[in-house]
Order: sequence, then structure tokens, then C-alpha cells
Amino acid sequence: MALSAATATATATVTMSRLLTGTVKPSTFKPFTLTLRRTAFRRAISTKITAAISVGDKLPDATLSYFDAADELQTVTISDLTKNKKAILFAVPGAFTPTCSQKHVPGFVEKAGELRSKGVDSIACISVNDAFVMKAWKKDLGVGDDSDVLLLSDGNGEFTKAIGCELDLSDKPVGLGVRSRRYAMLVEDGVVKVLNLEEGGAFTSSGADDMLKVL
Repeated sequence: MALSAATATATATVTMSRLLTGTVKPSTFKPFTLTLRRTAFRRAISTKITAAISVGDKLPDATLSYFDAADELQTVTISDLTKNKKAILFAVPGAFTPTCSQKHVPGFVEKAGELRSKGVDSIACISVNDAFVMKAWKKDLGVGDDSDVLLLSDGNGEFTKAIGCELDLSDKPVGLGVRSRRYAMLVEDGVVKVLNLEEGGAFTSSGADDMLKVL
């Protein structure tokens, strides 16, 4: 039977009670609760929406932000990332969320060299989080300042809304508000050549390996 986010939380609470009373071993607690958290999160953000952007479209310009190695706030535009370049832009629903932290971003960091070898000039992760959160997430993920993957803040959702990829989670118990739908796109000179758009919290077609297949 599928677990709702509320049921998952209640079950985790019961498990904690059993842990404290000694009826469950600590070694079995962590994997169980992590599984519950990932499952509950995916269900909590499950929804279907349609993007305004499609293959063949020119990307709208927008300004994104990040902290550089000197801890100075910097900005970069979509045009900077894509004009006269082959770029991969991928988006996540939120920093520090399970799938984004454990699979999506690490996959691109790991495969960045292979993507570069196939002619990709820039790789950027975009999230509707403020630049401070993205800075902390980058550190938590162990992504170095010399990494080929940029973690960029679309804090007000300007770019995300412009391409019609906003994901309204305001009615969900996780408290994310309006975020970005998960996707990965291949862009050449500002034009979308490939767009792998996920539904809700799914992660089936927007990973680094998926993009390697289309290069």
C-alpha cells in the first residue's frame, strides 16, 4: 500500500519510539527512515504540468546568481551560458532534497568530463532557491569551485516561469512553495535541441547519462 507523506512521518515516529525502547536495532533504523523520506517526498511533489518551452525554441534571457570562490555574489545570464555555445542546463525541485542531492547533481558532477569531451561548453544546475542556500548545498555536496558544474540560483523563479517549468507545491506538506520542475536540456547557441522533462518528482530521463546518449 502506498504511504502518504503524513503516514510516512507517523510511521517514522513509531519507529523512533521503538528505537528508544530498544525494540528495534539502531543499525536498521537509518536505511528504513531514509527510504520513507525519499518515498514520501516523491509522492508529496507528484503532479503533472506542461512546459511552455519546447525543442526548437529560443531560450528567454534571465539573470541567475551564485557565490564565487572568493565568496562574492556573482551573476550570469542564460545568454552568457548558451550564446555560441553548446550547453546543458538541468533543473531540480530543490536544494538538499533527496533525489537532487543523492543522484541528479552528483551524476552531472561525475560525468562532467565526458560531457565536455563531447563538445559541451557549459553545464549548469538551476534551482528556485536563493544564492545562500545554493552556496551551502554546493559545499554539502562537495562540489569544488573548479568543478565544471555551476550551481545557480533562480531565486525569484524568473527563468523557470519564463520557460513554463514552474512547479507549484504550495498545497503539499513539504512547504516548498513554487519551485522548478525537474528537467535537463541540451542548448546550442540559445536554441533548445533536446528537452527531457520529468513529471513531479520523477527522475527517469534527465540525468547525465541520458544527456550523454543524445550528444
